[in-house]
Order: sequence, then C-alpha cells, then structure tokens
Amino acid sequence: MNKETRLSIIEKASKQVGPSVFWSTIIIITSFLPVFLLTGQEGRLFSPLAWTKTFILIVDAFVAITVTPVLLSLLLKGKFKPESANPINRGLERVYSPILRWCLKWRKTTIGINVMALLVSIPMLMSLGSEFMPPLDESSILFMPVTLPDISNAEAKRILQVQDKIIKSVPEVEQVLGKAGRASTATDNSPISMIETIIQLKPQSEWRDGMTKAKIIAELDQKLQIPGVINGWTQPIINRINMLATGIRTDVGVKVYGQSLDSIAVVSEKVRNALQGVEGVKDLYIEPVTGGRYLEIQTRREDLGRYGLSVNDVNSIVESALGGASIGNTIEGRQRFSINVRLAQEYRNSIDRIRRIPIQSGTAGTVPLSAVADVNFVDGPPMIASENAQLRGAVLFNVRDRDLGSTVQEAIKTINQEVTGIPNGYHLEWSGQWENQIRANQTLKIIIPLVILIIFLILYFSFKSFKEALLNLVTIPFALVGGVFIVYFYGINLSVAVAVGFIALFGMAVETGMLMVVYLNEAMNELVAKKGNSSGTITKQDIREYVFQGAAKRLRPKIMTVSVSLFGLIPILWATGVGTDVMLPIVLPLIGGVFTSSIHILLVTPVVFEMTKEYELRKHGKIEIYDVKH
Repeated sequence: MNKETRLSIIEKASKQVGPSVFWSTIIIITSFLPVFLLTGQEGRLFSPLAWTKTFILIVDAFVAITVTPVLLSLLLKGKFKPESANPINRGLERVYSPILRWCLKWRKTTIGINVMALLVSIPMLMSLGSEFMPPLDESSILFMPVTLPDISNAEAKRILQVQDKIIKSVPEVEQVLGKAGRASTATDNSPISMIETIIQLKPQSEWRDGMTKAKIIAELDQKLQIPGVINGWTQPIINRINMLATGIRTDVGVKVYGQSLDSIAVVSEKVRNALQGVEGVKDLYIEPVTGGRYLEIQTRREDLGRYGLSVNDVNSIVESALGGASIGNTIEGRQRFSINVRLAQEYRNSIDRIRRIPIQSGTAGTVPLSAVADVNFVDGPPMIASENAQLRGAVLFNVRDRDLGSTVQEAIKTINQEVTGIPNGYHLEWSGQWENQIRANQTLKIIIPLVILIIFLILYFSFKSFKEALLNLVTIPFALVGGVFIVYFYGINLSVAVAVGFIALFGMAVETGMLMVVYLNEAMNELVAKKGNSSGTITKQDIREYVFQGAAKRLRPKIMTVSVSLFGLIPILWATGVGTDVMLPIVLPLIGGVFTSSIHILLVTPVVFEMTKEYELRKHGKIEIYDVKH
C-alpha cells in the first residue's frame, strides 16, 4: 500500500468515526454538567469530580478529531492484518455471531427478555434503602455521652476518667482522649454535661478475629452503661459537619420550636417516647432545656440601706470571693498569665459557707452575706437555644442497622400518629442528615430529567433524526438495569453518590450506543449502494444480513470502548482505606450498567434497528438513510 492510499483510508475512517466519537464525548461532558447544580455538602464533594472530568473530556474531544488521525498516519505503517487475524477478535466473533443470529431470528423473545429484566429491576430499585451520603469510615470514633444538666464539675471529671479507663481496656483502642465542658471561646457552646471523647483505633490488622467497627461500638456501648449517662456514638468529622450545617450533633434531630422552655420540654418528651420503638433509632435523648441548677444571690435592698451598703458593694464581694478578682499579671518569657485571688475551696464549697462570706459595712462593721441577701439554689435552663426568633429544643438520635430514609419515614409516621396535643404556636421540624437528603433529592429530581433531555437534544442534532436519537436513548433504561442489580446485591443504599454514578453511566451508555448506530447506518449505506433503495430490490433478508454485518464485523471497537471503561473502574472494587466508602457507590452503577447496556447495544439495538428498517421499507417503499459522517 502506498502512502497516498494509506492516508486516504485513514482520512475516510476518521471522517466516518470522528464526529460520532466527538459527539459521544460531548454527551459524557454534558451529562456531568448538571452535577454542578448540587449544593451544600454534596455540591462541595462532587464538584471537583465534575470539574476534573469535564476538563479532561473537553481536551479528549478535540484530541479525538485532531491529534488521533495524525498519530494514525505516523504510526500505522508496514504490513496490515485483517481483524480476523487477531485471535481475541476471532474468539469474540465466534461467540457473538451465533448469539446475534439467534436474537435476529427470535426478535420478540429478545426484546421480551430485556423488557422483563427492566421490569424486575423496578421493584428492586423501589426496595432499596436511602440515605444522604454513604457513611465514610473515618477510622476513629467520637463518643458523646450526655449527663444530667445539674452535674457538678467534680462528678463530670470522675465520670470522664471512668469512661476513659473502660474504653482503653478494649484491645482495638489505640488512644482515648475525653473532654468535658467547653473551651474559652464563643464558638463552643457545649455545657459541662456534654462529654466528647475521641477514640483512635489500632490498624485493622491488629483487631481480634471477626471484629468490625460496629461490633467495637456495640461492645463499648454495653460496657459504658453508667446510671444518669446517655451514650451517643458518631465520628469526629461528620459530627462537626452536622453541628455546623444544621445545629444537630447526631445523624437526625427533631427540632421543637415554641415560646416556653417548659412546654418545649413536655413536647420533646412526647416525641422521645414515640421514637423509642422505631427500628434503627439509636442513642435517643432529649437536648435538655430544663433541669439546670443555679446559685442565686438576691440582695434585699431594705437591709442594704440599714447597713449603709449598695448593690454594687455586694456584687463586688461575691465576684471576688467566688469568681476571683484579677490583681495583676505575671510574665514568663512570651507568656502572660492573669493573677486571680478568691476564697479558698473550703470557704465556698457549701451554701452555708457562702452565706457566711463577710462583708464590711459602713455602720455595723462586718456582717455575713446572709444579712443582706438571700442565697439559694434555683432551677433554670442549662442552655437556651433559639432559631428564627423562637426558643428551640431538640430530640436527637443516630441511625444504625437500617437505612436513614426508611427510618425517618417510619419515625415521621409514628410521631404524626402518637404525638398529639401540641399547643398552638409550637411546631416540629426535622433536621440533620434528613434535611440534607430532602434538599439533595429535590435537586436530583430536576437534574436527572435534565441530563436525559440534554443527551436527547445532542443526539438529535448529531443524527438530525428524532427516530435515531430515540433509538440511542433507549439504552439508558437498560443501562439502569445492571446498575440497579449490582447496587441491590451489594446492599448499598441509594444516595447522592449512587445518583452521580447513574448520571455518569447514562453518558457512557449512549456513547457505546452511538458507535453501534454509526456502523449499522454504514451497513445500510453499503446495502443501498449495492442494491438501490427500493422495496423491489431490497428484501428483509438483505436488511438482516447487512444489519448482521454492521453489528458483527465491527465488534472490536465496541468491545474496546466497553473494556476501557471497565478496566478503569473494576480496580476500585478492591480498593481499601479512607474514602473508598464514597467511591464504591459511584463506581458500582457504572460497572453493572456498562455490562447490561453493552448486552443491550450488542444484541437488542441491531434487532430494533432491523425492525425499524423493515417498517420503513414496508410503509415508504424504501429505507431512510442517515448521513452519520457529517
């Protein structure tokens, strides 16, 4: 073969396949664009994926029609061999050809089997659980128990030390660090009754046989049953995200809004009682809005006047005696420390001692504090939370051993049935991960139809035919079949990650389908060129034979397109480590969908294409020819 002939063949082949490769790449790019509509956590997580894939594929689309033909002209030299010389290709054709012959012969049966598989996948899809995002294993545990709101500092310290010792006794625990109360910052509103303990685990290779993270949590929860303490289990990162995004430190919370803290506490108790029997609800407790104990010192103004004292005099004495008065600073290198003076512990450790705090009066000498003020313990709110100019309480719980969606739906139904008598002006609101899931689902209801519409429009402008665009679009539901099957049998819940996987699958399925339609249309062009375009010259057998040639004789590029996708994705199934929890739900729909969409494209698309051409020949006396090389 001389150089001119070789370049001519390369040019012809590039013109034939190049536009379809370009448009199929554009379809994949466009199918990912609606991912940018995601907001919140899901938007921040998946937008880098969408940006990366978009930029790579934009470059790929132009490389496919510019650089690739040049490389072919430089590298394709020497003696060429036919496709049949490749043993893998021969083996694939030997398997594929008789199956395709059978499918073309039994067309209704072939379509019926595919439709049956699609119908079976629908109830499987409906039975899948749902959640906002797949739980990410952070390789550590956050233990967040809640004690009674009037707990003392000494008792909180004692409980914290006991808990740390029990936690450290579990062999899988590497380190444990507990904290009670809050730091000296306005951004941390944790009361002394809320304890946070970070548990770092040893590498999984050092765990006991058969041990899992869920079993470790269950064992720790059983050992840490301390009276007056309600256990809560989560992970450090997701806990901070939940608290910052929704104000709820557990997976799900029911916020109770109203005007009175006492009434909010009553309604919260009703909600907690209703949720106790719901399967999947764990670590259930009420965020305390009452039950705090405060030392109240109320001055008596008539007695102050008798002793010649003012309210400010009494407040100054109480502040310096109990809280401490700053008398200066000490400087140690670059560090500065305030020097505070207050009464020793033994002079302020009981209410009777506090009542005897001496106050120097102007008329009667030294008098006890009780002479001018009432000193008592009173009940009050441990912490006041408000949102939208209303007081707020919350009933908090985590979800384990069940998917979040069905758990919350059952909980909502239970509360609607059992929680009655809520006063006017009070209302409930669901928050936490459920709030995020509702927002993401509403966005996805817009995104997924938008993806399908955009793909259809690109197909229409590519083929200039509504019929051809629809023929390619039919591959999407059959790609969905494999995705649903593999997600179902892996036991993964529907989430935003799974939805992103299906969005990516739609583009890949249409890409392979476009390649098949290109070759089938090329076969029809060859048929018309050889026999003319008339019902008098073309028979049904001619259409079948050329459809078979278009499908079977161009098997290698279709298998290569599918194989590249699979070989790039399958290794993720064996990936381990932090982050694979999120990657697996994205990849599984792609792997399963590529299999079923490939089967549909290789076997069902030729059948439907043949039936379409027979219908055109019968109705119009000729078959419609589409120029797929434009």
